[in-house]
Amino acid sequence: MKLVRVASGMVNQTPMDWEGNRLNLIAAISAARTAGASILCLPELAVTGYGCEDAFLSPGVGERAMEELQNLLPETEGMIVAVGLPVWHRSKVYDCAAVLANGELVGFAAKQYLAGDGLHYEPRWFKPWPNDVADVIQIGSVRVPIGDLIFEFDGVRIGFEICEDAWVATRPGSDLSRRGVDMILSPSASHFAFGKQRIRERFVLEGSRAFGVTYVYTNLVGNESGRVIFDGGAIIASGGKRLATGSRLGFKDVEVVTAVVDVEHTRMLQARTVSHRPIVGDRSELVARRDFTFPEAKPQAHLEEEEPRVLSKEEEFTRAECLGLFDYLRKSYSNGFVVSLSGGADSAAVATLCALMVHIGLEELGLNGFLAKLGHIRFQEPFDQKRAIKQLLTCVYQATENSSETTETAAREVARALGADFHRWQIDTLVTGYREMVEESISRSLTWKTDDLALQNIQARVRAPGVWMMANLRNALLLATSNRSEAAVGYATMDGDTCGGLSPIGGIDKAFLREWLVWMERSGAPGIPAIPTLELINVQAPTAELRPPDSGQTDEGDLMPYPLLDAIERYAIRDKKLDDELLLIVQEQFPQYAPDQIRGWVDRFFKLWRRNQWKRERYAPSFHLDDESLDPKTWCRYPILSGG
Repeated sequence: MKLVRVASGMVNQTPMDWEGNRLNLIAAISAARTAGASILCLPELAVTGYGCEDAFLSPGVGERAMEELQNLLPETEGMIVAVGLPVWHRSKVYDCAAVLANGELVGFAAKQYLAGDGLHYEPRWFKPWPNDVADVIQIGSVRVPIGDLIFEFDGVRIGFEICEDAWVATRPGSDLSRRGVDMILSPSASHFAFGKQRIRERFVLEGSRAFGVTYVYTNLVGNESGRVIFDGGAIIASGGKRLATGSRLGFKDVEVVTAVVDVEHTRMLQARTVSHRPIVGDRSELVARRDFTFPEAKPQAHLEEEEPRVLSKEEEFTRAECLGLFDYLRKSYSNGFVVSLSGGADSAAVATLCALMVHIGLEELGLNGFLAKLGHIRFQEPFDQKRAIKQLLTCVYQATENSSETTETAAREVARALGADFHRWQIDTLVTGYREMVEESISRSLTWKTDDLALQNIQARVRAPGVWMMANLRNALLLATSNRSEAAVGYATMDGDTCGGLSPIGGIDKAFLREWLVWMERSGAPGIPAIPTLELINVQAPTAELRPPDSGQTDEGDLMPYPLLDAIERYAIRDKKLDDELLLIVQEQFPQYAPDQIRGWVDRFFKLWRRNQWKRERYAPSFHLDDESLDPKTWCRYPILSGG
């Protein structure tokens, strides 16, 4: 047997936070060394952060990344460490994994396939490296190989699939196995989406089996740059068997998992699985070799790890949102959150997530870790969870003559159950002031019959200045409460309920949000306590409460049933179906509605979608949660003016 302990390191990075990123990487290297690992795989672009966007095209960012790489070299004595960074070569930028060993830079493996779909824009910044090609790059006084390389240490061969490389049909792993690699390292920056971990597990486990190798997958974790949340979930597998798994959606800056692998065993498997395919020649320019002696590793007691518990969609949503909020709070150096709590589903969900953020953060980090990560905030003493939530979460209910006792009671009681700091404001005098000013100017009275939209919107807009003022006074983040379903059809008042620096639920549909609130009321999950008071929200039909009470206003009455709206949105925006073909699909999916009624709703959706792109251009950043998004800056670019 040739036993080697390998490690996968997950880190929570921030774009161009050079010192913070370096300290996290050093901590991961130290943890792997303490665990006895000889090989450590760190995530894609972990030196700079994945989310640098157009700053990747700055030569200064490339130079600083290389300086930081040099700073890591002394930390790698007695180890082999792979870490991601952008590399400038021949006036182009490549997404690379640098291989460091015994304090020396051995070479750069370059990414061959770039992600350019969905929210990915890698081809804007990087060039794909061609298969079976290598070159040299001058780093200071040293010439270093770069390209489609494998690395050999003490007879052990290591190859790379960098993130997207592992997701394509013609993944490099097939060629790597024919070149006789013993291990494939997969440094990744794979964003969170519902159910995505199961896909990762399949390509890791199947890759390790089909290629006859040890496969080490690692990932970033946390809200790195605002919109995208990385969920960790490192996996080490060998010969189709899972050996170790890292946590998902964790609050820690650094986590390392390790496993002992038997190189001779994987070679035996490779002999069986790869022998029928032609072997690729060992061209010297494609192999970077260095002297290295692997220390003896003790065999693990159990070869195969038990499959980790699969999180439900509700749990994934909760933990992703809470992690996103926590990192946004600390990386923006804000002192808390302010929510305009209407007594309806959307704002109640946002406030609930803020409170759960504190609960989960304390549970995962402990008191000292929680306080250290929010070190810019001076918490009231003596510290406890209840007092922390009240300090970090401020909720304001803003009543008009059209507000009901139902929503006011719901807002007050939910805020009390969460432990938020709650305020009630009466804003009728402000609404009346604007109305009278305009009426005098145009020399006529405004009525609901002739001026419905204007009279609705002024109520929503008047709510904004006061709650913005509260956020300013507390140096807190004002959270917008619009959801994705409303964004699709523009059912939101600009400078009203869209106000905020961050829109946490802007990436989730209303139908699921209502299901999640029921789940939170009745069930919860390990580490996520149920909140029975949410029943006061869940018994209501969603309503903007902007028309007089006797109008019977509801959201679905103004628009259409939310499940149907969300289905139309998915087919139209995610699947790019046009009006007529979409109509047939939706009529078949919702037979409970008359065909003419569905036709009217489909027509309404497309008209509202096309005329409201300008609103989506102005929405606050939202978290990416699904395999679709309406965010025009990252996922769904659409003309502001269009036909239809």
